[in-house]
Amino acid sequence: MLLVAVSLATLILLALSAFQVTLAAGAPFGRFAWGGASRVLPVRQRIASVASLAIYGLMASFPLQKAGFATIWPASWIEPGIWIIACYLAVSIGLNAMSKSRAERLVMTPVAAVLAILFFIVSLS
Repeated sequence: MLLVAVSLATLILLALSAFQVTLAAGAPFGRFAWGGASRVLPVRQRIASVASLAIYGLMASFPLQKAGFATIWPASWIEPGIWIIACYLAVSIGLNAMSKSRAERLVMTPVAAVLAILFFIVSLS
């Protein structure tokens, strides 16, 4: 179960990373992210999209290390790190659900929910 949850979480984070790259490059998908106020993101939000790549990489590194695919962090950081990320993702479900953008609510809320569930599965494995 651990390997399935880690693999799915990593794939979703990779897909989100690709999405953020397209947003940073000026693709007209802004209604799905950052509150959905802009079809094409303004410069500040494009920079935030690039910064989110580091966050997604950080998030992926913890379950990947728990599953034995990487050694990045001290071993004592892995369990608390995964729990912190899982709780962050649980909060992000509500934040995405409150978005003014219908598109963001319909797409990103379930994505956040699936990621939170996967991270909780990893944390309990």
